[in-house]
Amino acid sequence: MTQSPQQTAAKILEKLNSVLLDKPEVTKALLAGWLAGGHILIEDIPGVGKTTLAKAFAIIMGLSFGRIQFTPDLMPSDITGSTILDPEKKNFIFRKGPVFHEVILADEINRSSPKTQSSLLQAMEERQVSIDDTTYDLPENFMVIATQNPVEYHGTFPLPEAQLDRFIMRLAIGYPSYEKEMDIAGNLKTSMQDLSPLLDAVERTALRNAAAAITTNREILQYAVNIVSATRNNSDFLLGASPRASIDLVKTGTAMAFLSGRDYVIPDDLKAVASLVLSHRLILSAEARMGKRSAESLVQDLLNRTYVPKYAE
Repeated sequence: MTQSPQQTAAKILEKLNSVLLDKPEVTKALLAGWLAGGHILIEDIPGVGKTTLAKAFAIIMGLSFGRIQFTPDLMPSDITGSTILDPEKKNFIFRKGPVFHEVILADEINRSSPKTQSSLLQAMEERQVSIDDTTYDLPENFMVIATQNPVEYHGTFPLPEAQLDRFIMRLAIGYPSYEKEMDIAGNLKTSMQDLSPLLDAVERTALRNAAAAITTNREILQYAVNIVSATRNNSDFLLGASPRASIDLVKTGTAMAFLSGRDYVIPDDLKAVASLVLSHRLILSAEARMGKRSAESLVQDLLNRTYVPKYAE
């Protein structure tokens, strides 16, 4: 008997949760980001499973995986590829870089210069790469999963706002519970060798189409825009969220509704992802920083003050 798209999603999450123990909210957000066609920034300390999660996701989804270790000497051509001379044919050919994989792990992305970081801007926004006079299309399921350490600043370069805005969500994994860390230490979680693809190309397309078919009515759209607009009229922020943030908030909220087993979006779906979608796009004012406020807490304050559509109460 053929399983439904939502049953398929449940199996994906079950397998991901066997790899990244004790973090079901992280794996659910990651899958929601893929369903929404977005890119993910994972910001956390070393050793909590950022790379493992990216690799496991690519394997389980049946997608090709490429890893780029961002270092100070990394060049844009190391990411996108370059034109080289073929000595046998005596002409120039384009050798594709790792960006042409379906899932890209941009490991420690903030360790490369802004020039190198910017080589991903076109790829993340347009799913294309332009080399010389030629534009190449990237795979349909192209997704960047970037990591960075929020604690260490030596030898790093802040991500430009234009690039941060292209990440649909920023996630943090955090430490596991004591009991789950005992399982991790005892190697009781699923290893990479035990993973295999759960989906083929047809099933991936069906999964995304099913999520995109979820109903989003006008009241939900207004609620999303009201939340994002509030960041632009708040003295705690020097820079509010862009219209792209409104689009991403609706997309991820729709994906969360699908993963929750509903065929319609409710305000709680947007609330669940609002901080993940918005916090990395906001620049705090000096007063907010002096008050030791975080973008996440300020977004929560906005949610508490934003009118919720009555039909969902």
